[in-house]
Amino acid sequence: MRAIPITVTALAAALLLTACDSGGSDGKATGADTGSKNTDSTACRIGEVGLQVGPANAAPAAGDTGNVPVTLTNQGAQCTLDGFPGLTLAAGSSTATVPADEAGQAQKLTLAKGDTASFTLTYVRGKAGDAKSLAATSLKIALPGASDAQSFAWSYGPVQGKSDAAHPDASVTAFQQAGD
Repeated sequence: MRAIPITVTALAAALLLTACDSGGSDGKATGADTGSKNTDSTACRIGEVGLQVGPANAAPAAGDTGNVPVTLTNQGAQCTLDGFPGLTLAAGSSTATVPADEAGQAQKLTLAKGDTASFTLTYVRGKAGDAKSLAATSLKIALPGASDAQSFAWSYGPVQGKSDAAHPDASVTAFQQAGD
């Protein structure tokens, strides 16, 4: 008779543990919900990676090209990067999305705890005060498959626009595995 209660208790515990893992939220606050669907429960999340922006090879003058490397280190459970990073430059209420490098090919990377990956933002410095330039003050970084983002100060001067300030003469490379 004791075998049945133990079996039932073990089965109930297993079901409760399974119900606790929905594959969604990791329990950490991620800021405002953007309403985007996150169907990849293994996607790397901003709150679980360390991000280092720079040091940059900043463009010294209008018309020059600069590069800003970004390195991320996974500080949580194994996760994946599948696609390009989402970058947005902002100047007050004006924003501009940085497009993916047209020559780049995204690859799916799996990062164990402690693994690193990197990408590079390349931009053309704009002329201060020019209507075609975005006087950027911050860079917002989002990872593919996740809805949260993190902002960093932008101190590399205005960014030239292709046709206007909302369409930056800039691009972001695909993620590359870094380290050994």
